[in-house]
Amino acid sequence: MIKFIILLTRNPALSQEQFVEYHKSVHANLFMSIPVVKDTVRRYIQQHRIDAELPGMPPMKYDGITELWFDDVESLARCFSDPEYMERIRPDEESLLDLHSCDFVVSTENIVKP
Repeated sequence: MIKFIILLTRNPALSQEQFVEYHKSVHANLFMSIPVVKDTVRRYIQQHRIDAELPGMPPMKYDGITELWFDDVESLARCFSDPEYMERIRPDEESLLDLHSCDFVVSTENIVKP
């Protein structure tokens, strides 16, 4: 199983609350409506930052995380290069996120404690 983890930085025009509400209520439904997503994405998890200060740790850099699971890298590539994804989802991401400030990791799991 391949995980595509995106560290999200919200569009600065949105408050954290607006970002979370839109991401959960609008963007998730739009993303899941695309046939290639239904075909390739095995699991979709959203995580959103909460206000928490941890002693000795720097301030949080990201506003949330999206975790997408795929069978393989080819499925991931097919999803994000799909013409309908590019036409419908990418513009929505550009209004929701500061795409140039987001980071991502493509990975596999090593379970240490189940």
